Amino acid sequence: QVQLVESGGGLVQAGGSLRLSCAASERTFGSYSMGWFRQAPGKEREFVAAINWRGTSTDYADSVKGRFTISRDNANTMYLQMNNLKPGDTAVYYCATRRSPAPYGTSRNRSDFGSWGQGTQVTVSS
Repeated sequence: QVQLVESGGGLVQAGGSLRLSCAASERTFGSYSMGWFRQAPGKEREFVAAINWRGTSTDYADSVKGRFTISRDNANTMYLQMNNLKPGDTAVYYCATRRSPAPYGTSRNRSDFGSWGQGTQVTVSS
């Protein structure tokens, strides 16, 4: 099972930016579609963004569309660029890989993802 490690979280004022990274332990990472989810205190873990295994197709939750950008490089890392952050974006952010490799594309369903990182805290102050 691939190991995932998130980084880049922190405390930022509303309107600021952060860039999250998700590093995978295996080169087979490139064969899997990926996603970012987040969980705020007392709430369910929710979909944020997803990218297919080729990096050619993306999907975003309505709440972050136009502010967040998901991407991946040719090595083992996926990113989430978060701009114009709002207090409502405060949560622990998790990256994940789909259970099945290519050609399975993006998904918004948690059950489609099999490997998860430990999470990174993002706190946005007003």
